[in-house]
Amino acid sequence: MKEKIYTIPLMDAVRSGDECPFCFIERQLEQRVITFILGSAYMEEDIRKQTDKIGFCRQHYKMMFDYGNQLGNALMLKTHLAKLCKELKLELKTLSPKKSPLLSKFKKTAPEDETRNTSIGNWTRAKENSCYVCNHFKDVYPRYVDTFFEMIKNDEVFYKLVENGKGFCLPHFGDLMEAAPDQLNGKHQERFYSMIGPLMEKHIERLYEDVSWFVEKNDYRFKDADWKDSRDAVQRGMQKVAGGHPADPVFMSKR
Repeated sequence: MKEKIYTIPLMDAVRSGDECPFCFIERQLEQRVITFILGSAYMEEDIRKQTDKIGFCRQHYKMMFDYGNQLGNALMLKTHLAKLCKELKLELKTLSPKKSPLLSKFKKTAPEDETRNTSIGNWTRAKENSCYVCNHFKDVYPRYVDTFFEMIKNDEVFYKLVENGKGFCLPHFGDLMEAAPDQLNGKHQERFYSMIGPLMEKHIERLYEDVSWFVEKNDYRFKDADWKDSRDAVQRGMQKVAGGHPADPVFMSKR
């Protein structure tokens, strides 16, 4: 398959040696959006309208604060808070608590997907789950999954890179397995399943061994033994289980 502009990010990701190519892409996109909105975009009216409406999640507010452009952060917060003030006034005017079922009184916390008992509770939950940066990745992620399977079917070099790579984090592995029946059929599906299952088993076992040796190395009896591949086993293990890059340094503006 001839390399195209839209296939380059995935090819770069599988060549990166990352524990998960999709985590690699997600980090690139996330940093690109942070750089964009805190570069000059926060001065653009259409962008500010979007950030005012959507807001940001806790994780990405932290990234934006760490990035370093506090004036840009302040300008976005100013107009976003003004919008929240107006919305809150309306919510308070229409506040209509529901009666809680008897059993709910004995629950300490409600499940994440459970409807709350007040309109304000539902309003705040919606705000928690609304993020300009997260939405950007959610919008483009399905296209990357489509491209991944297109390349799996038509690009033998890419297939071999995946086969000889380190697999995926569990969340992205789950997404691929959910998408595979719609994306692949016949021999392509059979070939993919016969590759991806053993690949994931192999690399979860590898990380188990690395983490186990890290634990042993902290025993005085093994203090002089070789670390092998275990020095960064904790962060790689965390990534494999939950995604992301827990050991990444703070992402900051280069200005």
